[in-house]
This record gives sequence, C-alpha cells and structure tokens, in this order.
Amino acid sequence: MAHPAHPAYPVGLRLAGRRVVVIGGGQVAQRRLPALIAAGADILLISPSATPSVDAMAETGEIRWERRRYQDGDLAGAWYALIATQNREDNERASAEAERERVWCVRADDASAATAWTPATGRVEGVTVAVLTGNDPRRSAAVRDAVVEGLRDGSLTASRHRSHTPGVALVGGGPGDPDLITVRGRRLLAEADVVIADRLGPRDLLDELPPHVEVIDAAKIPYGRYMAQEAINNALIEHAKAGKAVVRLKGGDPYVFGRGMEELQALAEAGIPCTVVPGISSSISVPGAVGIPVTHRGVAHEFTVVSGHVGPDDPRSLVDWASLAKLTGTLVILMGVDKIGLIAEALVRHGRPADTPVAVVQEGTTASQRRVDATLATVGETVRAQEVRPPAVIVIGEVVNVGTPTV
Repeated sequence: MAHPAHPAYPVGLRLAGRRVVVIGGGQVAQRRLPALIAAGADILLISPSATPSVDAMAETGEIRWERRRYQDGDLAGAWYALIATQNREDNERASAEAERERVWCVRADDASAATAWTPATGRVEGVTVAVLTGNDPRRSAAVRDAVVEGLRDGSLTASRHRSHTPGVALVGGGPGDPDLITVRGRRLLAEADVVIADRLGPRDLLDELPPHVEVIDAAKIPYGRYMAQEAINNALIEHAKAGKAVVRLKGGDPYVFGRGMEELQALAEAGIPCTVVPGISSSISVPGAVGIPVTHRGVAHEFTVVSGHVGPDDPRSLVDWASLAKLTGTLVILMGVDKIGLIAEALVRHGRPADTPVAVVQEGTTASQRRVDATLATVGETVRAQEVRPPAVIVIGEVVNVGTPTV
C-alpha cells in the first residue's frame, strides 16, 4: 500500500478498446461515464439500478449494463475500475479484487483505499487539463476551472510551439468593452503573430498581447494608390503569405457593416485560409447597456438595423426610408450621427410621428459611455447642441422609454 504522504503519479490512460468496469450506476457513474465513453473504453456497468441518464447510455449502446450486484471475478481482464456503490461491503470486495488483479481502481467512497484518483479535468482546444490536490476535490476543481477559463479567454497565454497553419481570422471584437469579445476571439488574439485592428475594436485588449505580436492600426496603413479597404486587404494577404497567424480585429460583428465579406473574398481569391468569428453587434448591445431593449412585449415586435453613413436624399443610399417610417417597431441607426437630422426629417415626412422617442448612445459599453435623449423633432439640434460624436448608436421607437421615466 502506498504511503499516504507520497504524491500521486500523474499519467494519462489510453483506454480506447480496453475493458473498463464501473460498479454502481448512481450520480458518480453518471458524472464519470461520459469521459470514459469519449476515451473509447469498452465499458461494463454492473449495478442493480441506474439513473435515467446512465440508463440512456446503455439504451444507446454506449455502455453494456448487467443489472446485478458485484460478484467476485467481475474485474477479470479489466484495465481500470471505478467503484461507486452505496454498499461498503461490495466496494471493499471489489477493491480487494482490483488489488489482487493489479487493476487500477478508483473508489468513490474511500479515496485512501483506492489505487487511483480521478483528477478534476477540463478540455479546451485539444488540451486536457487534469488537476490533483490529494483529498481536496473542491480545490482541484477550482484550479482546473481557473486554468481552463484562462486558456479559453486568452488571459492565460500558452503559445503553440509546433508549427501553426498561417491564415487570417476575422474577429468581431464586440461594442468596445474588452469583456464582451467572444471566448474564441480572445483565444485567437492570444495566438496571433499580427493583429490588424480597427479603431472601433476593443483597444484595451491590445495592451495584453505579448511583446512579439505586431499590432497594426488599420486607419494608419499607407494607402498609396489603393483605396483604404484595398490596402487593408493587401496587408492581410501579405502577412498571411509570410507565414503569420493574422487576426483582423473589428468592432461589433464582421458582417454587420464591417466589410468582413469583402475581406473574406479577397483572401479567398489569394488562396488564404480564413476563419470568421462572430462578434456582439453594437446594434443590440449598446442599447442594452443603457437599459433599452430593442424589443419588448406589447411595445415592439421587430427591430431594424440601418446604416446611416449616407443621407436619405443621397443617390448612393440603398435604404427605403418611406417604408421604414411606416414600421411601428424599433429602428437602430449605426454610423448616422452626422446625418441624424436629415434622417429624422425623412422619417417624419414619410409618416413617423415627430414625438417618437430617440436615444443616442455615444461610445456605448466603454468608460466614456453617455446617453442623450430626444425626439424625432428635436434630435438633430440636440445632437449638435450636446456635441455628440461618433461612434454612437441611435435608437428610435417606444422602447426608448421602456423602464425609464418619461419627461
């Protein structure tokens, strides 16, 4: 018997196709069986009864179940055993057999009598994290959770030292708060060699990047004879062809007025592999940050997101403002600060009531966030008087007053 002061020797068991015996079909088995199934083990469950979830595993053929109590000889030919019944006598007999047959054995009722311990385990991006802290399973789980979460969100950097596949990831960074980027987006940032960032992306995340990462401000790429977007496309292609892992960090979502498809098409034409990571759109998150739901029962059954970068009378506009004015739901305008006066006039002219509430949210979700309220009749002048500057999200509709006092 191992001395209790001796630490456990960590090892990863390759159980695919190998016999594993689980004795007991209760909650412990229910928690442990999925990992054994995922490992490809040939699993025999021995128990008079089982939880519904364990029963379902047997019904689908993931495990074999013999509905009876443990008997001497059940561990013959096993590589690994999990003993988890409520009958201490059966547990001790099975544990003694495991010792005789030299089968590594976990005991749920008495860790000190076991020959193996189950670590707190987590998996992320092909990495298995297993933590053992002796007889303190809660601490094991806490350490496991901290490591897994750090790997997932990129706050714990573990660079790949084997060659990675060069390419580009178009990452939606969300509305501005660095905590609102997706887990996958943050992880790709942590693994990048080059980051080409928009000014509307979550800038605080750039300070967390390792020193070797080249950060390029997309607004400062020398354009020369190229238009701005063409220059950005060329920079993405150039760095990817140099064997770099490139992240194109955008504000919001790459496909919501982010020109993500243009970049994807340019990369595809150049034969560069590309991953698109969705982001939280400012059209929904920024109103929510100031307490405005874009939909609300009995108030708005739809919301429409519109680009306001060109005015209603501009021949380049693709927006049917007359139809939008007839809708009763919420209208969200992006990139429309300098055109909001013209937009409001067009909506009123086409039938939207002049007293329709409007909220303008500048730099939403960031430390500089502020909200300015008006109506369609007053919003143009209010934005000028309050010196509202981009980036700002404009919300038009009765939802502006949901949960807020009316004046």
